[in-house]
Amino acid sequence: MVELLAVGHENYLALDRVIAVAPPGAAPLKRAIQSAREHDRVIDLTSGRRTKAVVILDDGWVALVAITPETIASRAHALRTPRVAPTASAP
Repeated sequence: MVELLAVGHENYLALDRVIAVAPPGAAPLKRAIQSAREHDRVIDLTSGRRTKAVVILDDGWVALVAITPETIASRAHALRTPRVAPTASAP
């Protein structure tokens, strides 16, 4: 089953396709974004907002999102962490 990661504004990414998540400020990421734009391999999921994270996918696509890398990491962790149902305590 595909786990979908909410990246804001009713947009989702397949969690198993994500390779890396990072803030967009570093020069290597700016070059990666530019290269992906030149090859029409950018998915802009910001809905017109400021890009706060760049998500590199396993097939070479680059997704731009408007939530922070920390938020993405915590959402991914929540998806991958099994939930334990609370047990009723014995009287």
